[in-house]
Amino acid sequence: MCTNTENVKILNAEIANISQEDLLGKLSEGFLMPVNVDVLVKLQKSEEFYSVYTQADWVICDSMILSLAARFLGVKFKAVIPGSSFFPAYCHYHKNNDDIKVFLLGAAHNVADKAMQIINNRIGREIVVGAHSPSFGFEKNETECKEIIDLINRSGANVLVVGVGAPKQENWIIKYKPELTSIKLFMALGATIDFEAGNIKRAPMLYQKIYMEWYYRLIQEPRRLWKRYLVDDIPFFGYVLKQKMGKYKNPFAD
Repeated sequence: MCTNTENVKILNAEIANISQEDLLGKLSEGFLMPVNVDVLVKLQKSEEFYSVYTQADWVICDSMILSLAARFLGVKFKAVIPGSSFFPAYCHYHKNNDDIKVFLLGAAHNVADKAMQIINNRIGREIVVGAHSPSFGFEKNETECKEIIDLINRSGANVLVVGVGAPKQENWIIKYKPELTSIKLFMALGATIDFEAGNIKRAPMLYQKIYMEWYYRLIQEPRRLWKRYLVDDIPFFGYVLKQKMGKYKNPFAD
């Protein structure tokens, strides 16, 4: 995991301490998994999800709050690398690299197609060669999953971006990775496809700088996000305090 990089240990996750520039230069294959507060909380509760995390090749910091927690623990990330900003940078980095061909899987009906058009227009070539927005609950429908796998394999893509939320996207990648024979790089990028399509707007830089991007997202999608941000993720701060005091234990350690 995160080979040839320093890692920052927060709770039961080791997160690559790497700049975006270095990541772009090194990332050629494997499974990229950004982590934020919500993901770390889920890693305390689900042994299945924790097992998936241990199979990731690149685990990166996707949260300013996580960066603050690291400072509280006495370490500092070289960079916070949100998926929503990393993916556009990835596409730009490979603008003239015809060997990079991306497939987008996620978001609501037709949103992935819209994102594909916008990205290709911006980059100036068909870097995204296929897109599909699956039905709600698709991960439980083996027939639909097989159809999606066939669609991806026939597209000619060698990079797959899955944006259906954690832990669904990570679980899906690990389950079907062996069948996606043409894919070299898998990226679990949450709402990135929505951002690319303009379906959801990224927080203004001021919100990002004052560690309040989560609040901007909350006021954009209160019905979907209020429980995550204001209830489910609150235990994170207690976990970090336990780590600071030397009392934290990985619930899934051998």
